[in-house]
Amino acid sequence: MTRAALACLAASGALAFGFHALVAQPSTTPLTSEEAVDAREALEIARQQQRNARSRAERLEGQAAQSREAAQQALQEAAALAARVQQAEAAIAAAEAELSLVEQQRKALDARLAERREPLARLTGALQTMASRPLALSALQSGSLRDVVHTRAVLASTVPVVRARTASLRGELDRARALEIERAGVLADRREAESRLESRRRDVIAKAEQERILARQALGGANREAELAVELAEQARDLDGLVGRLESDAAMRQRLASLDGPLPRPTDGQAVAAPRQPGSSASRNSPERFLLPVSGRVAEGFGEAGASGGRASGLAIVPRPGAQVVSPAAGRVSFAGPYEGFGRIVILEHDGEWTSLVTGLGQVSVEVGQSVTAGSPLGLATQGRPRIAFELRRNGRPVNPLDFQR
Repeated sequence: MTRAALACLAASGALAFGFHALVAQPSTTPLTSEEAVDAREALEIARQQQRNARSRAERLEGQAAQSREAAQQALQEAAALAARVQQAEAAIAAAEAELSLVEQQRKALDARLAERREPLARLTGALQTMASRPLALSALQSGSLRDVVHTRAVLASTVPVVRARTASLRGELDRARALEIERAGVLADRREAESRLESRRRDVIAKAEQERILARQALGGANREAELAVELAEQARDLDGLVGRLESDAAMRQRLASLDGPLPRPTDGQAVAAPRQPGSSASRNSPERFLLPVSGRVAEGFGEAGASGGRASGLAIVPRPGAQVVSPAAGRVSFAGPYEGFGRIVILEHDGEWTSLVTGLGQVSVEVGQSVTAGSPLGLATQGRPRIAFELRRNGRPVNPLDFQR
């Protein structure tokens, strides 16, 4: 067999190998990994939290604009700013989840392209070899014309199949370029959200400090109440004991607040108004729905078994480092500060004998005795591996916060 015939046969073999290898490969590999599922779930949660925060901010901004009382207006403005901060935090979380999905798709695509690179190179080389041998030159060499004609006939029948099979490959190359553009857009969205977050966080910190100063001036004796709260924290054997003592004080305070003052002595022809029923005001103002204090992933649900074997009496939420923490509902701060083993904590008393407990804060921006509204800034989560615990109690008994979520 001549050298030309051998070269032709080799090219034919390479063509067949490259063709069969390319045809045998799957066109797509869907993302079904656990990481992809987690990223999609995180993206959906972040987008929902972003929508909720935006809706709450718009509502609070509208209420603040219509409020005639300066104190209430200030509370609503602070809560609206905190909602905008949480909206920006959720936007960053959504961008990061979306970026994770894009990166996973790029890695899967790179792996598929790498698998196809070798057979594609063999196929391309064989086609180049066949194309470089003119038919007229092959006719001058003995025994080569039949091989060339046979190979050209095979090539004529395989080229349409190769084109059809490689269409998906061309589509994946286009997808790779689209993913790169999408990645750049997601990174731009994240940078924009981070810029908004920093600006709004500064506004919230300034507003919260202003609210704390005004509350301190209005309360006057709040410093003494804060000292008593610290003394209770030192005397309590555990956090449950502290919450129980504060709940008792809150219940007493609500009962006293619901009592009528001294009745005026009636004059001739005047009727004395009937005394108000104790607890009626608290019942009317009792919150029915509560916000989650921070945006993030719920890592531990109510009633789940913990590492110590006990059942969780609340939720454990994993937010972004330094995330904004807000008040679950309108109420009064009964404790704010560090508590051993729980970081900085805030305990709130609400009407209707409701109590909420938020632990794991890195910074606290409220003081004992201060009134808050739903969404008022309470402080910030820690910077390193944050974990916010949220407990909700009704008449002293823990309940599932998700059953009363706004």
